[in-house]
Amino acid sequence: MRSWPAPPVPSLPPLEQTLEIHSTPAGTTVPVTSPRGLASLYVCGITPYDATHLGHANTYVQFDLLVRYWRACGLDVNYVQNVTDIDDPLLERAEATGTDWRELAESQTELFRSDMEALRVIPPTTYMGAVEMIPGVVEDVEKLAELGIAYQVPAEDAEGPDYYFDIAAAEDRTDWRLGSIGGYERPAMEELFPERGGDPDRPGKRDPLDPLLWRARRRGEPHWDGRSLGEGRPGWHIECSVIARRHLPAPFTVQGGGSDLRFPHHEFSAAHATAADETPLAEHYVHTGMVGLDGEKMSKSLRNLVLVSQLTAAGNDPQAIRALLLSHHWRTDWSFTADELAAAETRLGRWKQALAEAPEDAGDAGRPSELQYSLMSALAGDLNAPAALDILDLWADGHFARGTSGTQARDVVDALLGLDLGV
Repeated sequence: MRSWPAPPVPSLPPLEQTLEIHSTPAGTTVPVTSPRGLASLYVCGITPYDATHLGHANTYVQFDLLVRYWRACGLDVNYVQNVTDIDDPLLERAEATGTDWRELAESQTELFRSDMEALRVIPPTTYMGAVEMIPGVVEDVEKLAELGIAYQVPAEDAEGPDYYFDIAAAEDRTDWRLGSIGGYERPAMEELFPERGGDPDRPGKRDPLDPLLWRARRRGEPHWDGRSLGEGRPGWHIECSVIARRHLPAPFTVQGGGSDLRFPHHEFSAAHATAADETPLAEHYVHTGMVGLDGEKMSKSLRNLVLVSQLTAAGNDPQAIRALLLSHHWRTDWSFTADELAAAETRLGRWKQALAEAPEDAGDAGRPSELQYSLMSALAGDLNAPAALDILDLWADGHFARGTSGTQARDVVDALLGLDLGV
């Protein structure tokens, strides 16, 4: 699957990485290391049944900040993102709208690409759809079945059995434990599971929380060859496990996504991978906050979405939208207001004016500027984008006039924050 065009990213004099980031399993900020100059990232992508809202944009812009920080440290970054281009919500929306599910998936994926390009998000190294990875899913589910960690559940409305992941068997045979990734206790998981696509009441399951691995063919549903599993399609969590395993080192550096993915998605993606090859999926699990509207979480089910495409169509500068997103710490929940967007537009204009007035006599342009040191120091402390924007305000007020030329300032702000102040 193709991604979107990459924005130009200026090269900076590299500085040593000193990143610390909040880890969900640890419940605290931990140092992130990148041996041999390599960093790897997996961020769960969209299920393309509706347009990109600010909650999506917030996640991808915040992890774009991580990619930019790593690159400014001189690291090679391997970044993988998926598209869940086959799943129940997509099929349900296609049926409700009388649209072919493939056409719906492609049209919404294309809109997502356009939004990411407008927000100057660096595209992933590998952009992979779930449908493309079905042969790998079949391979891994067959392996889990051979290991006794996947089991069959009869399905009266299907041409064969469904396959489920056996939590107890996985805990017996691996170091993974239920709750070790998302950090929830069992009662919280039991509450969240049906809200987030789980089927705790399915007859024949060994544990109500056991997740679906392979859904057998049903009448009227798309299906693929599952070899010994029979025809069908993947469950949700297994796709990310399989894509990550085939395109990233084991374990990779950071698994990212919104906080609504802590459980069950990241919990079971990690479990599937570890059960298949006895190696942890990722070193760190990092989850962004939720974006709301009028005090409620922004979601498709609540129909209270603020769409990136609608904001840009109304004449809002995509860079102001990006600045708005960066003005909130990636771990915080917050609600969108038009006043905040207007304030971000004003702030952006102030930075652009400061750049237009910045001197060009800056000494050694091949060495890191004071502004670069300051911004990278802010980002090294749990990717503190709001602090970085405060530093940018100080720069606009003239506090970094000496030792930072206009060219250096433009390149530093562009490379680290993704804001092009020269336009």
